[in-house]
Amino acid sequence: MATTTAQITLSSSDLTSDALSLTATATLFDTGTTTGITQLEGLSRKTTTATADVTLFDATPATTYGADKAHKVYVKNCSTTRSEFITVKINGEIMGRLYAGDWMFMPWSTHDDTNDIVYTPSVGTSLTVEYMLFISA
Repeated sequence: MATTTAQITLSSSDLTSDALSLTATATLFDTGTTTGITQLEGLSRKTTTATADVTLFDATPATTYGADKAHKVYVKNCSTTRSEFITVKINGEIMGRLYAGDWMFMPWSTHDDTNDIVYTPSVGTSLTVEYMLFISA
C-alpha cells in the first residue's frame, strides 16, 4: 500500500502577540478506506502566454476520475515576479489568486461534468504553473 502524507507548517514570530506555530498532517487515502492513494496525474508544468482560461483538469465526463471521490489537487504559481498571479476557478467559481511562489492543496470532486479546474494568468507574458492530481479510487 502506498503512503502519501501531506503536511503544512505555519509559523510567525510577529503576526500575533504570541508566536504562531501550527503544523497539520494528513495521510491521503482512497475514498472511505484506510488504503493509501496509489494513482496520480502529474507532477507537470504548463507555461502559457495567454490571458484566457487554461484547463488543468477536465471533469468531463465525471466518470474519468470517478465521481464524488477524495481527490486532492496541488497547484503552484512558479512566477518570481510578485505582481503576477493566476486566478484559480472550479466550475467557473473563483477559488482565489495565487501570486508568485504561492501554492494550494485542496480536495476536488468531479461530481458533475462542469467541475473543471482552470486558471487564468494575470499577464500575457510567459507564466508557468506546476500542478498534480492525487486520484482516489
